[in-house]
Amino acid sequence: MYVHVRVGLAAFAVTGALIGAQTALAADRGASGDHAVFVQTNRVDGNSIVVYDRAGDGTLTEAGTYATGGLGGIAVGAQSDHLASQGSLVYDGADSLLFAVNAGSDSLSVFRVDGGVLTLQQVLPSGGGFPASIAVHDKLLYVLNAGGTGIVQGFRIAGHQVHPIQGSARSLGLGNTDPPFFLTSPGQVGFTPDGKKLIVTTKGSSNTIDVFAVSPDGRLSSAPVLNGPATPVPFAFTFDPSSQRLVDGEAGVSAVSTYVVGSDGTLSDPHSLSDGQAALCWITRVRGFYYVSNTGSNTISGYTISPAGVPSLLTPTGVVAGTDVGPIDSTASGDEFLYVETGISGTIDEFRVSEDGTLTPIGTVTGLPPGLEGTAAS
Repeated sequence: MYVHVRVGLAAFAVTGALIGAQTALAADRGASGDHAVFVQTNRVDGNSIVVYDRAGDGTLTEAGTYATGGLGGIAVGAQSDHLASQGSLVYDGADSLLFAVNAGSDSLSVFRVDGGVLTLQQVLPSGGGFPASIAVHDKLLYVLNAGGTGIVQGFRIAGHQVHPIQGSARSLGLGNTDPPFFLTSPGQVGFTPDGKKLIVTTKGSSNTIDVFAVSPDGRLSSAPVLNGPATPVPFAFTFDPSSQRLVDGEAGVSAVSTYVVGSDGTLSDPHSLSDGQAALCWITRVRGFYYVSNTGSNTISGYTISPAGVPSLLTPTGVVAGTDVGPIDSTASGDEFLYVETGISGTIDEFRVSEDGTLTPIGTVTGLPPGLEGTAAS
C-alpha cells in the first residue's frame, strides 16, 4: 500500500547534508561530456536522478546517481505511468539547472548541472500536493501540483536557486484525491513560446485545456480560460515552432490535435488525427517530427504537422518503432536522438532519428526501477 508522506519543515533539515555530500562527489568525478540524459527513478522510498553520458552515436553510459532529497509518488490506479504526467523532470539550459518533482513528499528539487555532474542546490515545498509537472520560461518557473484541487505555484529563478512568488498560487478547482486518480489528474503545465500564457491539460471529467494569462510580475490571471479539447483526455503537449501552434497528445482516441492559442486564451482552428493505437499520451518533437508514446500498445508513432496545423502520420499505420512494455515519457538529445522510458519494464529505449523521420533502435538501458517517470537531456 502506498503511503503519501507530506513534507514538514523538519524534513528539509537533511538538505544541507545532501548538498554537501553531492558537492564532494561532483568534485571527485569532474565534468562529464557535453551531452547528458537525465532519468528520474521516482522511487517511493527515495527519489533520485540517474545521469547518462551520451556518446556521439547516441548510446548512453551511466555516469552517476544523485538523490533528490525527496520521495517519488504513485497516482491512484497508475500502472505504466506512476506520475501520469509529462514534464516532471526539466532541464533549463540557460541557467544550467535541472528541476525535479518529488510527488511523494510534495517538494521540488533544484540541481546545478556541470556536464554530467549534478549538485543539489535546494529542496523546497512545491506549493501543493503531488507535484507532477514543471514549466520554465526565462527566469520564471511554475509547478503543477496534481493532487486535491490542483494548484499551480510560481517561482523566480535567481542564480542557482528558485524563490516562491508570493501570491502566485492558482487553483484548478478540481476534486481529486491526494494522490490523485491517474485518469482524472492534470497531465502537464507549460508556457506558450512567448511566455505570455501558461497552459494546463486536465484529464478525466474536467477534460479541459486551461489557459492562464501571465503578467509581467510572473503572476497568473485569477482564473484560466477553460477550453474543451478536440478529442477526449488531453494529456501532454509541445509546440510547433513555425506556426506557434499547440500540439497536444489526447489519450481518449489516441490522437494528436493542434490549436491556435488566441491572445484571449481561447483555442481555435483544431485539427486532429488518431494513430489507431492505445493510450497515446506523451509527445516529443525532434527534427520537425512529433513522436508519441502509445503506452497501451508498446509502440511509438510519428507525425508531421503542416503549416496549416494539419497532422499527418509518418507511415500508413503511424507506427515507427516498437518498445519495451509500457512506453511513457521521452526526451530528445540534439536533433538526432530520441530516448523513451518504459514504466513497466524499467528501461530506456534509444533511437536514432533519420532525416526522413525513421527511428533506428541503437540500444536499451536496463536496470532502472519499474515506475520511473521523468526524463530530460542537455
